[in-house]
Amino acid sequence: MEKKRVIIHFNNLSPEVLEALKKKYPDGYQNHTFKVTKPNNDFFYAVTVDTEDTSYLIKVDVKIDNISENKLDDAIFTTIDPVKVGSKLPDEDVEDDESDSDTPSPEPGKDKDDDVF
Repeated sequence: MEKKRVIIHFNNLSPEVLEALKKKYPDGYQNHTFKVTKPNNDFFYAVTVDTEDTSYLIKVDVKIDNISENKLDDAIFTTIDPVKVGSKLPDEDVEDDESDSDTPSPEPGKDKDDDVF
């Protein structure tokens, strides 16, 4: 005998079918959904589950991000003020003891960046 085939929305599932769905997808069904296109080109997303006598196509709600690529880039790649090289970070509690420095102090009147490489 062939199983009965039923299309049903997730919100209308009986406890028996809901339990079968939880058993088939214990980690959730989000990676198992597929798109179903109707003859009028409308579509919905669904997952499948079977019981003893019925094969269910369960319509599920899917949230699709409609964010533009530029807004996505802005959200991901935000600009951060750079920290000056050699400056202490606000949370740094390092004591500067100039006597332990291995680098010689620049001559008076000469900038440390004036050296030629």
